[in-house]
Amino acid sequence: TGFVILRKDQAEIHLTLKQDHVASDRNVLHMLVNDAQALYDHLVSSDARIVKGIRDAPYGLRDFIVADPDGNRLDVGQSLD
Repeated sequence: TGFVILRKDQAEIHLTLKQDHVASDRNVLHMLVNDAQALYDHLVSSDARIVKGIRDAPYGLRDFIVADPDGNRLDVGQSLD
């Protein structure tokens, strides 16, 4: 079919297969979650490739960056408000 849908609770991410895609050092997905620490801990315990560890950023987010198996960077954040 050429694509996959990832679903968790009320969120969905639709990913398309592109045979000639090459990952870069740019974030290809930005996702806001309710509990960044819990997701971060789950990904670490699952041996996911963490690109930038979790932190409380000066722009008001607790965030981190993880890479998918192809090296695409996913930026995850939680509002600190």
